[in-house]
Amino acid sequence: MKGKKILYWVLSLVLVGFLGHTVYDTGQQGTLKAQETNALKGQFHLDDVVKIYVPSTYDVDQPIDNTPFVNRSLETFSKMFGGATAIEGTGAWIGDNDQLIKEKVTIVYSFAKKLNKKKINEVVAYAKTLKEEMKQSSVSLEVNGKMYFIE
Repeated sequence: MKGKKILYWVLSLVLVGFLGHTVYDTGQQGTLKAQETNALKGQFHLDDVVKIYVPSTYDVDQPIDNTPFVNRSLETFSKMFGGATAIEGTGAWIGDNDQLIKEKVTIVYSFAKKLNKKKINEVVAYAKTLKEEMKQSSVSLEVNGKMYFIE
């Protein structure tokens, strides 16, 4: 009987310790979020992001220097949204023959304060122009984390 009391007492201490630690951790995370919110409160920010993936091939599979297309995308997005950034990447997919196909891409992106229907239509029209000029089957366009294939 005395052994059961000690066991219940030890289990109670462990439970209290665990709950106390959990509450402490939650409080620390809340404090950190509050500090971030306070430090950023009132700062200018942009809510939306638009990205276009500029291929490095012409007519689907002929490697080219995509610099002129990247520069024009940077200029177009800068005029639309006030600025743009380009980063190099590698895209990959599985082809019809079950082989990995890799291609260099340049992602040109801009953040936007308000992304309205007119701006989206302008971006899609630009993507269609890029697709035609580069003779692609589609050009990838990402808006707020969703990928679209402009055909």
